[in-house]
Amino acid sequence: MDMHAFPTPTTDLGEDQLAYRKAARDFAQAEFAPYAAHWDTDSEFPREAIAKAGELGFCGLYVDEAVGGAGLTRLDAAIVFEELAAIDPSTAAFISIHNMATWMFTAHAQPSLRDAWGPALASGEKLASYCLTEPGAGSDAASLKTRAERDGDSYVLNGSKAFISGAGVTDVLVVMARTGQDGAGGISAFAVSADAQGIGYGRKEDKLGWHSQPTRSVSFDGVRVSADHLLGKEGEGFRIAMKGLDGGRLNISACSLGAAQGALDAARRYMGERRQFGKKLAEFQGLQFKLADMATQLVAARQMVHTAARKLDARSSDATVWCAMAKRFATDAGFAICNEALQIHGGYGYIREYPIERLMRDCRVHQILEGTNEIMRVIIARHLLNTHEELR
Repeated sequence: MDMHAFPTPTTDLGEDQLAYRKAARDFAQAEFAPYAAHWDTDSEFPREAIAKAGELGFCGLYVDEAVGGAGLTRLDAAIVFEELAAIDPSTAAFISIHNMATWMFTAHAQPSLRDAWGPALASGEKLASYCLTEPGAGSDAASLKTRAERDGDSYVLNGSKAFISGAGVTDVLVVMARTGQDGAGGISAFAVSADAQGIGYGRKEDKLGWHSQPTRSVSFDGVRVSADHLLGKEGEGFRIAMKGLDGGRLNISACSLGAAQGALDAARRYMGERRQFGKKLAEFQGLQFKLADMATQLVAARQMVHTAARKLDARSSDATVWCAMAKRFATDAGFAICNEALQIHGGYGYIREYPIERLMRDCRVHQILEGTNEIMRVIIARHLLNTHEELR
């Protein structure tokens, strides 16, 4: 049975986007499919595969071409991430986070720093982590405590970050730290070399999913950062972080679409092969209805993600709320579809011989990271109550 035979939209995509989708699909089949289960079982970081993704431009998808990026749109990027995640959501999600951090770096770094690091990040030669969350500042990111005190021509960082994807294997950290008063206005953003003196990494977290990428805490003990490593201006860090997260939410939404598509494809194949009570599972109307609902949810989620991506590409004033809606809907739907696909597989879905349990485990965290889905609801409700604008 052909991969993605249904449902895969084509009418709203241009020739270039169809080409990006095919390139990503072919790459994932060749470079992820044979190894994804091994990376998951052994918690192995697939550095070589990520480097190959970088050779195709997948590590700097929407980074400016002048800095070595592909210069694509957020919609183009969503198409690529979905295809990668249909095979391996964990590795695809890391690549998506690297893209977000790399875009934040290249869009806001001073020219000399951008030119020195940008091409290596955009090509995947070097990798980046995004450091916002702290032990006491998760959903309430504006309350972060990590401080950066100015000392001559440098800043001195002290504090800690939690749940940092790629920590310990990446080369650059995009760090949010407090340089001023309490609240969002006192936060600044910095590019910090991952091996700077005074940086410490905690143990690799033992997680439910995302085994192919390490997650660690990061501590800063008197870490000196040159003043020219400030991203943007002092006090702009929270705005930069939130702007980056609009794209990050689309990225992780696309990864949920991919996991759901992979699970739907697996369920369709299984229903065509497995027999019970003398009939193929595909002949039972109850399972047909279940499959139809899964496909409908997936198509609806995909259209919402693509609409939000177009809003972000157009720099629409309501892009943030659309990204929040897409993230809330797509990540919830993605997990639900994976869960239903596991149910269709019965006991076989619960064992590692089949990819369903890995897809489900990997996409569960998407409802939490880049802002929990409860926070997405807060963003949506505030827009509706404070602006009274229609969402169209």
